[in-house]
Amino acid sequence: MTARPVLSIVAVAGLGLLGACSATTGSGAAPAGPAPTSVVVQRQAVAQNTTKLVAAEVAGLGQVLTDENGRTLYRFDKDTANPPASTCDGDCATAWPPVMATGSVDVQGVDPALVGTVTRSDGSKQVTVKGWPVYRYAKDSAAGQAKGQDVGGLWHALTPGGGKAASAERQTAINTTNIPGLDTVLTDQNGMTLYLYTKDTKKPSKSNCDGACATAWPPLPANGEVAVNGVDPKLVGKVTRSDGSVQVTVGGWPVYRYAKDTAPGQANGHGVNGVWFEIEPAGCKVAEGKKPLTSSSSGAAGADPGSASY
Repeated sequence: MTARPVLSIVAVAGLGLLGACSATTGSGAAPAGPAPTSVVVQRQAVAQNTTKLVAAEVAGLGQVLTDENGRTLYRFDKDTANPPASTCDGDCATAWPPVMATGSVDVQGVDPALVGTVTRSDGSKQVTVKGWPVYRYAKDSAAGQAKGQDVGGLWHALTPGGGKAASAERQTAINTTNIPGLDTVLTDQNGMTLYLYTKDTKKPSKSNCDGACATAWPPLPANGEVAVNGVDPKLVGKVTRSDGSVQVTVGGWPVYRYAKDTAPGQANGHGVNGVWFEIEPAGCKVAEGKKPLTSSSSGAAGADPGSASY
């Protein structure tokens, strides 16, 4: 028996549907039945070709992106966003399946302007958010799981704005404390004193502390949405560093810790080499003439021969 072309089957199905729709009166009208199989298959295909990006709350991470099944979506630090490029292929792509753009991409709680695509090495199209290629994690077996968070220090749940979500216990915070001799200064979420570097610029914000300098003076990373306590939130911002990481700013100044502060309440970095100072809640440096009344055994504030020119 010669098979009829699929097109003719669909056409006949369509005529049947038209007939059923037009027969609305009269006792002889054929009862409505289920849609023809070919039409059902076509509808399923359309549904399967729709990718969804949904902003949802995930325990311990806050609001992140999920797919149509509620599974958490991720970004990879070894990829690039400008220009967009995926570096996860082979076994990597098996563990971290790319979210493919095989049809339309629907968004909920996401700015559509941030959503795009990137061509992978095999020619397929992957969804991007703010330039970052988007992935699932194979070990997330149910909605609401986020087992991929911080894996290898390179994988992070994706926020609706394209950023990296931070685990609640790792969220960056700007707080205040009183250090005798310095009055009220800023600290991080662990109570460590925060500093500014007068060789940086505040308008526009720019960090000039890299390499060995950033080892001695670790930048305060902008993990997730920065929590602010005792400081005007309008003073708190972010700046992208030369290595692509994001650093907190206060009053436009990039913010740092000091490696020789080993416990909360220490302020060994104040006045070091005449360029490092604690930060007041107003976003300004603490006056050079002020000195902490106590210091740790790791070294008193002032000149630091180990800090080279920074």
